[in-house]
Parts: sequence; structure tokens; C-alpha cells
Amino acid sequence: MLELYGTQGCPYTRELRENLLWEGKEFQEYDVEEDLEALKRVLDLTGGRTVPVLVEDGRVVQVGYQGRGCIVSLPSVEE
Repeated sequence: MLELYGTQGCPYTRELRENLLWEGKEFQEYDVEEDLEALKRVLDLTGGRTVPVLVEDGRVVQVGYQGRGCIVSLPSVEE
């Protein structure tokens, strides 16, 4: 199963999503700005904050789309 990690505002996430749909591939999508656990998974898997990230069977198969990506801001921690 493919997993797509991205954000609603990232045009490259949108392009990759549209490409996956066009190819008829099934995938689960996670918005890392809305889902803190998804953001943690991206950080653990890639060590970075660039989206989109495409994961297959627990392995990163693609970061960015056609050489481009968006940088996700880390949430602020309130004390």
C-alpha cells in the first residue's frame, strides 16, 4: 500500500496526488499539517521536512515531485 504524506497547500503534493489517481494507484493520504503523528513519521523516515513523501511498504520511494517540494513548518511548542 502506498502512503502519500503532504499538505493541502503544497502544489507538488497536489500534482503527485493527481498523478497517482491518473495511474489508478491506491494510496492513503496524510496531511502532515493536520496530523502530528504523520509529521513525526515523515521526520523519522526522511530526517527532513520536505513534502510530498511517497512511502511504499514502509520505505520511502520518493521525496518531492519532479525535483520540487514544499518545506513544512514544525508546530510551535507552548510551555
